[in-house]
Amino acid sequence: MLTSKELRQKYLEFFKSKGHAILPSASLIPDNDPTVLFTTAGMHPLVPYLMGQKHPEGARLANVQKCIRTQDIDEVGDNRHDTFFEMLGNWSLGDYFKKEAIEWSFEFLTSKEYLGLDIRKLAVSVFSGEAENNIPRDEEAAGIWKSLGMPEDRIAYLPRKNNWWGPAGQTGPCGPDTEMFFWSGEGEFPPAGSNPATDEDNWLEIWNDVFMQYNKNAEGKYEPLAQKNVDTGMGLERTLVALNGFADVFQVDTFWPLIQKIEEVAGREYIENMAVTKSMRIVADHIRTATMIMGDDRRVAPSNVDQGYIVRRLIRRAVRHGRQLGMNTNFCDQIALQVIEIFKDVYPEVEKNKEFILLELAKEETKFRNTIEQGMKEFEKLLNGFRIAFEKTGTHITEISGKQAFKLFESAGFPLEITLELARENGLTVNVAEFEAAYKAHQELSRAGAEQKFAGGLADHSEVSTKYHTATHLLHACLLKVLGPHATQRGSNITQERMRFDFANPQKMTPEQIKEVEDLVNAAIQKDYPVSWQEMTFEEAKEKNAIGLFEDKYQSRVKVYTVGDVNEIAKADPSAPTFSREVCGGPHVEHTGMIGKFKIVKEEAISAGMRRIKAVIE
Repeated sequence: MLTSKELRQKYLEFFKSKGHAILPSASLIPDNDPTVLFTTAGMHPLVPYLMGQKHPEGARLANVQKCIRTQDIDEVGDNRHDTFFEMLGNWSLGDYFKKEAIEWSFEFLTSKEYLGLDIRKLAVSVFSGEAENNIPRDEEAAGIWKSLGMPEDRIAYLPRKNNWWGPAGQTGPCGPDTEMFFWSGEGEFPPAGSNPATDEDNWLEIWNDVFMQYNKNAEGKYEPLAQKNVDTGMGLERTLVALNGFADVFQVDTFWPLIQKIEEVAGREYIENMAVTKSMRIVADHIRTATMIMGDDRRVAPSNVDQGYIVRRLIRRAVRHGRQLGMNTNFCDQIALQVIEIFKDVYPEVEKNKEFILLELAKEETKFRNTIEQGMKEFEKLLNGFRIAFEKTGTHITEISGKQAFKLFESAGFPLEITLELARENGLTVNVAEFEAAYKAHQELSRAGAEQKFAGGLADHSEVSTKYHTATHLLHACLLKVLGPHATQRGSNITQERMRFDFANPQKMTPEQIKEVEDLVNAAIQKDYPVSWQEMTFEEAKEKNAIGLFEDKYQSRVKVYTVGDVNEIAKADPSAPTFSREVCGGPHVEHTGMIGKFKIVKEEAISAGMRRIKAVIE
């Protein structure tokens, strides 16, 4: 059996042998990207370099990246959907292109030294082209596959929805991709003529090579890119399922110990029935993902906003499915300890933040169990209303309306599953269709708001956002000066209208502290300090007292942005508030006078020991 450790190791060794620098995984929380809540793919942290910035480690890169996608959260419970996953990726920044990318993908998949797959169990897809956009069918990629021995009937030509990436927004880099599939149907080998176009259900996608060769301009036209990039992604869990012949993703070694722990705590078996299986999968997936988010170096706690809201939703959904399994006392910490044990050697931060994870899990689980109790009270009120109606009219009410069920869900946080269960016990039915209509309308409203805030996928590098980005560096330096060295950055979010900055602090800032920080930032802006950057090793950056967030995550060479005269700063107190030196990828203004007037509009708590400043530039 191929383990997750072996797959990671083989992948990185292979691409290191092809001249790729191996990068550490970036944080699950994107840095200075207001467009998404989480890092959703390996390419996400590399966007500036895919756009043309020089990467300190060179033009060939590879890594294993922690990722989260929650758009399919309601699908978790089937045999393949999960919310936290690991993506193995390799990139070419204007270096090699289709030929090398495809040849190396094929070599890694089929070479006995690496995965050793039989070519007869592989199929691929390529882009079918678009005459209306003057984009030809990708015969180049198909030709490369044929030259490697891929039979023509195993090559599927598929449209944009299948074999095209980007742009992430309305404009930007984009291009065709080629995807690799492994046979998962009955029989050792697929029948003749079977490929992802003719038999979609029995081919499992395991790898995707994206060829960024076009730029979509403001007029909607596709122009060849000056710098052509390759961006590939192989899902670790999905690949392990395929190669080990597992029936579902929950049998891989980064999931199965969680299922076993749930079996132990619940006193039930995974294969008992489909309802039990589904609930165990949801508990395992959601606690795994919540643990990895809270265990990230930015330590997101459950809350009602942004990433914290997702953590809260994951925990609460896990708790209610645990309840259906008979786990009526707190259990999340036991599952989380298994998650930490699985990932501590790969992502050491998850063990480093163990105390925080367990504390927040216990608080949230206890809080939600109280919510369920409140929901029970509201349900009893509903039943009492039915009794009163019968006494007054003699009419038996036998159905809980969808609106009543949704009110229980929205106001008391009462899941529909519990409403259905209690309804059955009381000889009632629930108008599920009406509930789903109300729930769908609620989702559409929520999604519309979310899409306005998180549309697209590329970081905004506009002039306004660049000003805000430099302002975050000034703010960070000033907070460290006023509050002390503990006030380190834990996250930031920038839009065209404002900046948001999260930092560690055990208590609310006083009005005097807020004013002092604001004045110090504005003083640095008024002095119009130059902003410059140098490339150096991370050790050199530390020697120069550069602020380095998440120190164990940097590659060997980094960019260091300095606010102020480089030579003068060398003589000054490194903690001086009007001087800033940080490890950062940019972009920044050329001098601080370009920023404008800085104003703090709000300072608030977001979790225990964590504060948030919202500020604007006028």
